[in-house]
Amino acid sequence: MLIVAALYHFTRFPDPAALRGPLLDLCLTQGVKGSLLLAGEGINGTIAGPRRGIDAVLAHIRALPGCTDLDWKESHAPTMPFGKMKVKLKREIVTMGQPDVDPQAGVGSYVSPAEWNALISAPDVAVIDTRNDYEVAIGTFEGAIDPGTRSFSQFPHWWEANRDRFHNKRIAMFCTGGIRCEKSTNFLLQQGVENVYHLKGGILKYLEDVPQDQSMWQGECFVFDQRVSVGHGLVPGTLSSCGACRRPVTAEGRGDPAYEEGVCCPACKDEYTPADRDRFRERQRQMKLAEARGEPHLGA
Repeated sequence: MLIVAALYHFTRFPDPAALRGPLLDLCLTQGVKGSLLLAGEGINGTIAGPRRGIDAVLAHIRALPGCTDLDWKESHAPTMPFGKMKVKLKREIVTMGQPDVDPQAGVGSYVSPAEWNALISAPDVAVIDTRNDYEVAIGTFEGAIDPGTRSFSQFPHWWEANRDRFHNKRIAMFCTGGIRCEKSTNFLLQQGVENVYHLKGGILKYLEDVPQDQSMWQGECFVFDQRVSVGHGLVPGTLSSCGACRRPVTAEGRGDPAYEEGVCCPACKDEYTPADRDRFRERQRQMKLAEARGEPHLGA
C-alpha cells in the first residue's frame, strides 16, 4: 500500500527556482511520484510513494524557509496513482490572478470538520463551493452554492456579480484540501465581508474525520491523480477520468454513446477536432500495448 500526501504551505520563497532541483532529485531517488508546484508564495501539490520516501520528502520540505509548520493530509492507494514526478515553477501555487490577495496577511476563521455541520446548517450562513464546475458535479455539501466556474481565476468575477445575494449572511467556504479557501477568504475579507469561515483541511479532512452516518457530504470528491475520486474514509471512488479532457466520468457516462475510452466523453464530445481524436486513439492504442507487455506507458 502506497502513501498519498496532499500538501500546501504559503510562505516566502525568494528564489523558488533554486529549490526545484534538490527537491526533484530527492523525490526521484526515494521512489516518490506526483506533482509539486513552487512559487514565490509557497508550495502546493500531491505526491505518492512508500512510507520511507514520503517521510524523507516531507522532512525536506519542512526544512525549507518558513515551512516548519507544514501540514498535509494522507490517504492510501493500492497502486501508484501518478505516472511520473514533476516539480514545476509557477507564478502562483493556486491561480487566482489577484495580485493583492495574500493569505499570510489574514484569512477567514477555520472551522474543524467536527464543527462544520453545525455551521453550514445555520439559517444565516451561505455555503459556497470554491471548486471548478466539473468537481462540484460529482459531489458537494448539502445546500452548497455552486458558482459554476471553470477555473478558480473566475471566482472573483463571480463574487462581484453575485455579492448582493449574500447581504447580512455569514459566508462558509470549502474546497478539496483547503488551499483555494486560503485565497478566497482573504479576497472576501478585502471586499469588506466580515464573517468568513472555511473548512480546515478541506473536504479531504472532513471525509477522513466525519463518520458517513453523520456526514452532510453528498457524492464523491474529485482528486488530481489517477484515483480520480475518493469517498468517506478516503477510499478510492467509482469514477474514471476521460483520456481527452481529464474530466471525471461516471459509470453512466461510460455507457453513453459519446464515450470512447481514452478518446472522448459526453462532456467533451464537441470540444476537439477529428485530428485530435485520431491522436488520442493512437495514444490509447500505445497505452494498451504497453499494458499488455506489463510496462508503464512513457506518456502517462
